[in-house]
Amino acid sequence: MKVKFQVTGMTCAACSARVEKVTKAVSGVTSAEVNLLAGTMVADVDNEGVCPAICAAVAGAGYGASYGEKKAHQPTESMKKDELKEMKSRIIWSGAFLCVLMYLTMGHMVGLPVPHIFHGRENMLLFAFVQFLLTLPAVILNRVYYTRGLKALWNRSPNMDSLIAVGSGAALLYSVAALLRMSYAAGHGQWDVVELYGKNLYFESAATILALITLGKFLETRAKGKTGDAIRQLMDLAPKTATVRRDGVEIEIPAEQVLVGDTVIVRSGGRIPVDGTVCKGRGSVDQSALTGESVPVEKEPGDTVAAATVNISGYLEFRADKVGEDTTLAQVIRLVEEAGGSKAPIARLADKIAGVFVPAVMAVAAIAFAVWMIAGQTLEFSLTTAISILVISCPCALGLATPVAIMVGTGQGAKLGVLFKNAQALENLHKVDTVVLDKTGTLTTGKPEVTDVLAQGDETLLLQVAGALEVNSEHPFAKAILNYLADRQIAAGQAADFETLPGQGVSGIVSGVRYYGGNARLMHERGISVPEYPELAVQGKTPLYFGDASGKFLGAIVAADVLKADSELSVRALQKMGLDVVMLTGDNNATAKTVAAQAGISHVVSDVLPGDKAGVIERLQKEGHKVAMVGDGINDAPALVTADVGIAIGAGTDIAIDSADVVLMSGSLAQVSGAVELSKATIRNIRQNLFWAFFYNTLGIPVAAGALYPAFGLLLSPMLGAAAMSMSSVFVVSNALRLRFFKPTAVPVQEKPVENVPPAEVAVSEPVTVIGVGGMMCSHCKMTVENACKAVAGVTDAVVDLEAKTVTVTGNADRTLLEQAIIAEDFEIIDL
Repeated sequence: MKVKFQVTGMTCAACSARVEKVTKAVSGVTSAEVNLLAGTMVADVDNEGVCPAICAAVAGAGYGASYGEKKAHQPTESMKKDELKEMKSRIIWSGAFLCVLMYLTMGHMVGLPVPHIFHGRENMLLFAFVQFLLTLPAVILNRVYYTRGLKALWNRSPNMDSLIAVGSGAALLYSVAALLRMSYAAGHGQWDVVELYGKNLYFESAATILALITLGKFLETRAKGKTGDAIRQLMDLAPKTATVRRDGVEIEIPAEQVLVGDTVIVRSGGRIPVDGTVCKGRGSVDQSALTGESVPVEKEPGDTVAAATVNISGYLEFRADKVGEDTTLAQVIRLVEEAGGSKAPIARLADKIAGVFVPAVMAVAAIAFAVWMIAGQTLEFSLTTAISILVISCPCALGLATPVAIMVGTGQGAKLGVLFKNAQALENLHKVDTVVLDKTGTLTTGKPEVTDVLAQGDETLLLQVAGALEVNSEHPFAKAILNYLADRQIAAGQAADFETLPGQGVSGIVSGVRYYGGNARLMHERGISVPEYPELAVQGKTPLYFGDASGKFLGAIVAADVLKADSELSVRALQKMGLDVVMLTGDNNATAKTVAAQAGISHVVSDVLPGDKAGVIERLQKEGHKVAMVGDGINDAPALVTADVGIAIGAGTDIAIDSADVVLMSGSLAQVSGAVELSKATIRNIRQNLFWAFFYNTLGIPVAAGALYPAFGLLLSPMLGAAAMSMSSVFVVSNALRLRFFKPTAVPVQEKPVENVPPAEVAVSEPVTVIGVGGMMCSHCKMTVENACKAVAGVTDAVVDLEAKTVTVTGNADRTLLEQAIIAEDFEIIDL
């Protein structure tokens, strides 16, 4: 089981490495991962009884740990603001005293006047004592580095604070010792000794190191706060209140009080508070916040809606199916948090180095000090090199290089509708060289659509008969035919004595004539001669034949599972990135090749059963390919798990977390190339950060140790080392924040836009009237009632729900006039 701990006292990668090490050493712990940014750790333990031992081990290493409801939560925004406010106060006061100190000690170098009382060697003791007094405020204000650093050193787990404490502390102690030696020498008239030590004080170095480190930490903390912007923006999407109908009364309640089964009402311009299924009404819903789709999606009875999406026009009543932590929005936030807190394989190298980095740096500083002393340099020179090495080598940048980029990258992905389950998936995706695409529901819409009407004579008669027969049919093509008629405003006829003929088609009487609709076998059995359409099979299309009892052939209506609007562009984008695209399907070879040709795919694997798809993935992997499998996350689950990266596309409100590594919230295939681009951009950013961290330390340590002094006489001062160290961390965080501006280069083809009210009217909630209507039976009835209502003055929209026997009218129309218009069309008004 996994348990989340809140860990306090960590300041750098060395800290997190130490916490992980002591945690893994506890019996019963399988693994442990520390999130330095969030101050948390997730440990995989045998049972919860191990948790107290983990807390004790972490405490023994010099840190604090807690779990459960008490403290195991992310720091609140107010806590972060308080931290920044406290750091800002320290910077201001430290800076004020430091400015005076720097003026007195270095002002003469640039021609600034220094008070006369500090001139001459007889005043050097006074000058040194004033420096000491000006240094004390900076030391006291920033004493946290000493308390944490020395504690970590005492616990044999030195960290960044240990380097700062030893570096600045050495400068401070040396200067205090020099002040005492000057006092003794002045009392005995040894003015040469006073002058010698007076010119080699390090008070300003000690104060400057602390002030600059605090300034760097302030800038770093403020920048890191922006890494969680994506999660905060997602949280802000959730509406605070919801309108529900309970006991026949509409009431407004806090969104968290909505219960499963409640009837939730969302009018035009309203934000949907929970996940549910539409029962009444119709609306155009903006799902861009969750799916990244810019085009609104039309919702009608039976469709699902998700929390945090916006009903930009229309009226919706839906049944609450998922509330609270079960909503899509909550799952998205949880996924982003988990992915941002996880570690990519590339991060483990940095962790291993950080674990030994601080002790190694302290050893290098000690060796440099000893070498220069043996070489005959002064104590002051040797001490300067040792202090410079300590303060320039703090592993802040090394520890921040990966986690900040991962957090920003996964957050940006969520804003684009791409959810990475963990950091490993984010890293692995950039290595992929082969993308395997499922056909149905991935490349194609997954829903048949009418592509051709092949009439033998009167096309209108063919369509009316087809509509009359199919209105009562459960066949997948039935809805396609009815949608085709509705789009062209063709009224379907009424079929009497309707009959389903299993495996063949349907039959019914329309206008006194018996008609048949179905496959070629049905037509042959009824003595109806049908022409052959060999080109349809090649094109992956299926004809539905229609004829009458006299043997007359009316024609065929052809349907097919057509390509999504952006499939061809998306495939081309993947190929342009150098990826080999393979289509994997259970369809026959002819259909598969037709669809593949339309999408621009040359490599096709057809006639594959769902259970055998994983074998195809394994074969590609054995050939040396890194494979990403793109499917619906349900029937493709074995293949998704087998692939190096499994991508569930079009998961909607049913996120396939268990089988997929990456979840694309919309049904757009274009998000696949976007996910790959984001992975490449994030890994590139991490490599830039790691290069800077390694390059900086590799270059900085030798310079600080005095490598350039023999040849060029250059020696790095501790103050410059502290400034460089602080800026390296700020650079790494700022570089990672550039990912917030990432946009995929492949732009998907826009779907046909849903008719909406003008933008200026979106926020205005129009009156809605729901009327019960009796006598409606088919799509023709639906169209008649809707048109009758729309003809009434003041009506902007009317939507019929055949199952609920209602019509929902939007606009300022008189109810009496509406009812009269409905009755005039021979329908009756019923009570709801």
